[in-house]
Amino acid sequence: MTAAVVTLCVVVALLTLLVVALLRSHAEILRQLHELRSGVVPAASGAGGAPGFQTRPGVPMPRTGDAVGVDLHGMSPRGDAIAVAVRGQEHRTLVAFLTSGCLTCRSFWASFAEPEALGLRPDVRLVVVTKDPDQESVSDIAALAPAAVPVLMSTAAWDDYDVPMAPYFALVDGPTGAVVGEGASTGWVQVRELMDRALADTTVLRDLRTRGGATGGRDRDTDSELLRSGIEPGDPRLHHGVGPAPEDPS
Repeated sequence: MTAAVVTLCVVVALLTLLVVALLRSHAEILRQLHELRSGVVPAASGAGGAPGFQTRPGVPMPRTGDAVGVDLHGMSPRGDAIAVAVRGQEHRTLVAFLTSGCLTCRSFWASFAEPEALGLRPDVRLVVVTKDPDQESVSDIAALAPAAVPVLMSTAAWDDYDVPMAPYFALVDGPTGAVVGEGASTGWVQVRELMDRALADTTVLRDLRTRGGATGGRDRDTDSELLRSGIEPGDPRLHHGVGPAPEDPS
């Protein structure tokens, strides 16, 4: 009888511990869900115990400064050395960073097999960049590579463009060498819309600089004046006529 009571007490104690652990785990899950829904991200501990900055998992860190395009160097899926110049060109280059493994990339590989159906502007050249052969399946890349689109295998290019994920796209303006648009996407239609918007913004800003060229160096300050006035690329005012002149910040 005594042994049965002791056994029963032990079982009850174990069940109590299990219930407490489950309740704590449930509370932690609820807390994390609340933070995600409210947009609160736990701060990481930085040097000296100071809180650091973190984005949510899977979200790239914001970029700082103006991105500049870099000429592409690598090898083809057949093992040939290949280079594609993106700067100092009359055309623009849309660089698509894809891999052989991600499922989302497969839809882009299939779309790029028929480049004439993509609806690209005549002055935009498409180039696909994967990682080096030691990080990719070369046979898969060779099977996926479109015949009419250059494909380079170059991890260095991913580093040069600071690519955070795949699929990722960067639009380089040939004459200036600037990256005028970049971002991740899950579908070609979205990429084309973002690209068209970036090209439209670039055209408007160039037009504004041209108009101000006779005013003694205003062409060099147009972008800065627009940004100080709260007019950024994509602002509806850029597409519906030029509004009032920016106020003097001084």
